[in-house]
Amino acid sequence: MNTKTNSRRAFSLVELLIALTITATLLTATLAAFDTSFKSYKVTNESASTNVVARIVMQRVTAMIRTGEEFGPYPVNPITTPVIESDRLEFVSFREPSTGTERVTTIERRPGVGDEGPWQLWYVITTYVNDIYSDSDEAPLLTGLTNLSFTLEYDVGPRLRRATIDMVIKPNDLQDAAIADELETPTIRLVASATPRRLDD
Repeated sequence: MNTKTNSRRAFSLVELLIALTITATLLTATLAAFDTSFKSYKVTNESASTNVVARIVMQRVTAMIRTGEEFGPYPVNPITTPVIESDRLEFVSFREPSTGTERVTTIERRPGVGDEGPWQLWYVITTYVNDIYSDSDEAPLLTGLTNLSFTLEYDVGPRLRRATIDMVIKPNDLQDAAIADELETPTIRLVASATPRRLDD
């Protein structure tokens, strides 16, 4: 009577180590791909968010320019130098002659961490009653500006003819500083011009 014995050969230690090495390599590559994908998503998401906020701010500022009066800073001589560049823009945004109340709005560039930038865009409202300072309120509008300039074109008066805002923003809302340093985030440049609807008297 012949009996057949089925002999099963187990994995050797060398085969097991090779299998574990291949598995570890594949898992490492997969995790590296996931990490790069997450960082790219984070940068793209923050860039889109900054783009939307910057466009809203730009539209708001140009709307205020259209309805403002008595713009500054003024050129020394509007005949010889009708166009000036500045890091701020100020104008009268509200006036009530019956109460003597006047609000002056200032939109200006302020230093962020250092004097070389990135800078911040600030919004300041100063209230005067009968030409006497009453109070002021201020708030930051944008951060992460690598460039910001106001080009003001004046006519004789001096009356503002046109204001051009040129700003470059680098998305800086990344919570992880390592991601911001590791990946090159694209900058966003916005340029807009506005003309006051009511010319200064």
